[in-house]
Amino acid sequence: MTILVINNKGQYNHRIARSLQYLQIPAELVSNELSIEEIEAKNPIGLILGGGPSLEGAGLCEEYIKHFEIPILGICLGHQLIAKSYGGEVNTSDTESYAQVKININEDKGLFKGLAPEMDVWSSHKDEVKTIPKDFEILASSNLCDVESFKHKDKDVYGIQFHPEVHHTPKGEIIFKNFYEICKKIR
Repeated sequence: MTILVINNKGQYNHRIARSLQYLQIPAELVSNELSIEEIEAKNPIGLILGGGPSLEGAGLCEEYIKHFEIPILGICLGHQLIAKSYGGEVNTSDTESYAQVKININEDKGLFKGLAPEMDVWSSHKDEVKTIPKDFEILASSNLCDVESFKHKDKDVYGIQFHPEVHHTPKGEIIFKNFYEICKKIR
């Protein structure tokens, strides 16, 4: 019943795994170069695609996104990779964001259960999703970014532009707990 945290070499990837472990959510940090077979052998209940410096350094993440039918949560770069994999557009942000931001949450359910209508989050990015893919819906936005979060309409595939794993996102642990509940329902 483990969630695999895919390490995209971002500054917070180890913190994501530690945050899950503090919440007593079974997690393992793994390389983004593991083969599909190596990931399958670990029999995860979900994947979290961590942040990183660039789309080019994301290893096999796009293959994971296309292959696995388990819940996936993309954080920052992981969010952008999901958008790109499904045909959305990712580009440089109009305003690079390294600050606490208030996001507007569309619905109090799923990943954001118990968090609507607003949430303070830590934003740290220079690229962002400009156009969501077909079959996706926006879950949250802010005055700095129109697509702070999205979800596939039919699958448990989520993306968030912000970082729930840092203390600057005071209720970030609820995101992880909600994702864990989504993963457990699939099993």
